[in-house]
Amino acid sequence: MEVEAVDPYVTNPGPLDGSVLYDQDKHVSTAVWEGQERGALRCHEHTSKLDQWTLTPKQIELVEMAGFGYLRSIPAISLDNPLISALVERWRRETNTFHLNVGEMTVTLKDVALLLGLAIDGEPVIGLTYTSCSSVCEKYLGRVPESGYTSGGMVKLSWLKEFFFHCPVDATIEVTEQHTRAYLLYLVGSTIFSTTTGNKVPVMYLPLFENFDRCGQYAWGAAALAFLYRALGNASLKTQSTISGCLTLLQCWSYFHLNIGRPKLNLDLMYDRFPFALRWKGKQSGSTANRDVIFYRKTLDSLKPCDVEWLPYRNLDSMVIPEHIKSSLILGRSKTMLICFDKAERHLPNRCLRQYGMLQSIPDDVERWERKSRGVDGGVDLSGKMESELNEWMDRLLNIVDGDEGVDESEYMDWYLRITRKFIGRPISLSSEFRRTVRI
Repeated sequence: MEVEAVDPYVTNPGPLDGSVLYDQDKHVSTAVWEGQERGALRCHEHTSKLDQWTLTPKQIELVEMAGFGYLRSIPAISLDNPLISALVERWRRETNTFHLNVGEMTVTLKDVALLLGLAIDGEPVIGLTYTSCSSVCEKYLGRVPESGYTSGGMVKLSWLKEFFFHCPVDATIEVTEQHTRAYLLYLVGSTIFSTTTGNKVPVMYLPLFENFDRCGQYAWGAAALAFLYRALGNASLKTQSTISGCLTLLQCWSYFHLNIGRPKLNLDLMYDRFPFALRWKGKQSGSTANRDVIFYRKTLDSLKPCDVEWLPYRNLDSMVIPEHIKSSLILGRSKTMLICFDKAERHLPNRCLRQYGMLQSIPDDVERWERKSRGVDGGVDLSGKMESELNEWMDRLLNIVDGDEGVDESEYMDWYLRITRKFIGRPISLSSEFRRTVRI
């Protein structure tokens, strides 16, 4: 007797084995499958007014010394909120990877270095936290924010711009340094450390800008990735409606790796400019501007191998990559802990070895862990609360993964399809591709 059988993933989108995606009940994909749409996320990034700051030659020198010269050069990129929202639906905080139907992919330290030009090697970005802005702003900026411009340990970006956007050319070195610190705080608060408040930045970064040469020794790129991982994880929960962090990084990563929603390339900056985020300067094309979350969700649900660029940088001119960036790219394969003050996130390139041209192995069991608040009360030195995480970061060069245990693609996919969430959206009908005839 012959009957039609339905692919089990149509009625159960996964995971069939819940040992990896153990937080499935909290994930937005559960709500979407049950018909609860949240629409596009509110994306918080504040790059549109960065070019209104006028920096003196001395300020530019200090910004470059501090390690932010390349980040400063990246102009505002029009965010595709529906694309970002659909990617978030595929993000899993259990693994810090996107679960696509071709396998796992993620934003790695290598991507941060090449797309943003930030240092991914160096001292961890960590220090004291503050619940008041007055003393720290007075010490490092020479001015106390007026009433209404602060909230706890955060200051409004508008206050920084209002009082520090223009530094006189003949200013003293002290005034020049104060204006430059204000710019750096505005820069990181608008890009790599943008918050869901929409218009504020924590002042805890200011002490790290005190000595500009010392500032350049921090792994700002690793901190940016820790911040983005945490933001993606939070936004992937079904209770959330906003996302922050460096969304320019996320969107440019998608453009390089996935043939989905790409705008036209900026041909003038294609080959001889660094960082590589400059390739995608400008606004979305008219063909992508009207696409919604459901469109991108369906596109990702039906993603084909030919739509994936596992090695998108291999044809770019490596001569434009600065030596200090090039020498650190091996850390893209470091299984380590990323740190940004109270945020510690696992960097797991062992789950995405195809992004390094290697055979993918079947990863070790996921280590379950809770992201707990490390305590952000005023005056808290977080380094004393994160000893194990800091030790992992210090051993980053000792934990470079390779492809020695890679398996055949079919073996990997057999394992992967059991532990992943195959679909986000519920198929409208059971088309022939989900049916097969079986003899019983």
